[in-house]
Amino acid sequence: MVFRHALKGAIELTDFSALGLSAQIVSRIGSEGYETPTPIQEKAIPLVLAGRDVMGLAQTGTGKTAAFGLPLIDMLLQNGKNPIPRPSRR
Repeated sequence: MVFRHALKGAIELTDFSALGLSAQIVSRIGSEGYETPTPIQEKAIPLVLAGRDVMGLAQTGTGKTAAFGLPLIDMLLQNGKNPIPRPSRR
């Protein structure tokens, strides 16, 4: 299974600052009370930041959305691009 194989080589990290996120994102995460990433976050965030495709499987409530959302926000901030708000379909 490719997914399991990719995770076997992942580095075990202990805090958000070691994942490669910008200081601005790490500071904001800390101000919200989050200090330690969940297993899915510590494995996925560095891969997403490196531009790799990621497919993860974890239980509900383990931070999967943050695992791919935080790196995307970080990349947008670094590129100086702001997402354009668009109305939702009804």
